[in-house]
Amino acid sequence: MILWTAAVSAALVILIVIFILYRRQVKEICRQLAFLKENPTNMRLTSQLPLSEVNKLIDEVNDLLDRSRELRKESLHSETQLKETITSLSHDIRTPLTSLDGYFQLLQESMSEEERLRYIEIIQTRIESLKDMLEELFTYARLQDHEYRLELGKTDFGQCVYDTVFSFYQDFQKRGIEPEADFCDGRIYVRGNEEALRRGIQNMIKNALVYGYTQISFKLYKTDKYAGFRCSNDTEHPDEIDIRQVFGRFYKADSARTQNSTGLGLSITKELARRMGGTAEASLEKGIFSVDFLIPLVEEKPYNS
Repeated sequence: MILWTAAVSAALVILIVIFILYRRQVKEICRQLAFLKENPTNMRLTSQLPLSEVNKLIDEVNDLLDRSRELRKESLHSETQLKETITSLSHDIRTPLTSLDGYFQLLQESMSEEERLRYIEIIQTRIESLKDMLEELFTYARLQDHEYRLELGKTDFGQCVYDTVFSFYQDFQKRGIEPEADFCDGRIYVRGNEEALRRGIQNMIKNALVYGYTQISFKLYKTDKYAGFRCSNDTEHPDEIDIRQVFGRFYKADSARTQNSTGLGLSITKELARRMGGTAEASLEKGIFSVDFLIPLVEEKPYNS
């Protein structure tokens, strides 16, 4: 009887000690949480006691804290990007508008018919440039809508490439560049959207015209799974190109910052490729910058006789 009473007493003492330890640890956790609430630091909850259940709870809370900090970091990054976007858009649109205003004044003041015609041509070029910029911004805005869907179907990828490349004939002439072309034979069909394909290819060629020094080349090819279009150009300042950032929003190498461009072209190209189940890749080797536009081939059904 005495032994039983002693055992019960010992058990009660142990339970009381465990209860006190649990209570003390819970109070410590509450204290740490209160501190973190008022002081957004990277501190994590800690435990001084070997209590498995409490330690498991602390681990779960720490995981939530880590996720919360990650979300806060992403939110701050998005806010910064939004501010940069607004600044970039304001600058990119204001620059050609200011230029137009200046040429309109010169046009009004000019007494020479030859000068007037020259100013009219410049104004038309600036308006076309501004139109292209606004079209890029509109396309980019649409692609930011996660509910926006491209209508995909069987599309002649090769024909899209041919038509788009040849539509830049006058641009190549103005630059004094004769592009090299290596196009594979036969029809190449992809599961894509014709308008999106043309837009993606156009952006690649425009980028080459901005950054290309003396050479531009095109390649149409296919792999086991993809149809590919490669646009390559030599560069006068290859050290200015950050290959990790070329698909980033509003990216411009230093030598192109004076161009009337949003810097969205390649970003749009990659997003369009992604929306069609493909991708876009960039490389820089021995001063040659290349972009590959890869779109999934249409799966040909076997013919059953």
